[in-house]
Amino acid sequence: MNENDCAGPAPAASLSIRQVPLEHLGRWIVAGWRDMVRIGWPSYLHGLVVFVLSLVTLRIALVEVYLLPGVATAFVLVGPMLATGLYAMSRRLEKGRPAGLRDALCAWRTASRCLWRFSLLLVLIGAAWVGISALLFHLFAHIEITHLTDFVYYVLAQKTEHFILWTIAGGLVAALMFGITVVSVPLLLDRDVTTGEAILASIRAVGENPAPMTFWALFIGLTTALCLVTAMAGFIVLYPLMGHASWHLYRDLVVVDREAAPERS
Repeated sequence: MNENDCAGPAPAASLSIRQVPLEHLGRWIVAGWRDMVRIGWPSYLHGLVVFVLSLVTLRIALVEVYLLPGVATAFVLVGPMLATGLYAMSRRLEKGRPAGLRDALCAWRTASRCLWRFSLLLVLIGAAWVGISALLFHLFAHIEITHLTDFVYYVLAQKTEHFILWTIAGGLVAALMFGITVVSVPLLLDRDVTTGEAILASIRAVGENPAPMTFWALFIGLTTALCLVTAMAGFIVLYPLMGHASWHLYRDLVVVDREAAPERS
């Protein structure tokens, strides 16, 4: 690997958003799968790290059960940042070069200040939501809950409407964060743009492609749910799949510089 391989984000003269049909969703997933298989263990290593982190997070949440919904939502918020190395490896493959763990490490080493600021922003938002979630729990749950079974009993037999409102609030937070992160993180990795420009591009991508973005969000939700029912082990494969596919989503939707939007066959 020479210095040019680790040069950091390239300049971007302008950004525009391409509108794509719903069937492109399948293309992103297939392309992500191909990248994951070609790269091999460095991709699965990302999934293994997320698997371990999810177990630690779940353990903490089960000890302090009232944190469980907040922690689950916060984990979704920082997920795109953890995939930065996956985006970098997919970018290498796109250039026709072999990709490996060094490319992922290089991506973090050469990351722009804006990417680091955005990472900190997501962590702070996630932490704030955990705190708000815990506060809401203490305000509305007037019974002692020390075990997961107590929590389930409270949800099903006591104040179900409170939990529904709690879930709606968490869903709104997750939807907002999806809108500002769906293409902003790979964009900040790939191009030298400001955090504001990246967030605006992400919001525009969602606004101009409502159907593909809605189904992409559902895909992420269903994939995450599948990981949960496999005791988090599904993250080892499904997390890198989502990460690599997200790179192809970004490349499909965001047109950089002043080039005309090419047709993708």
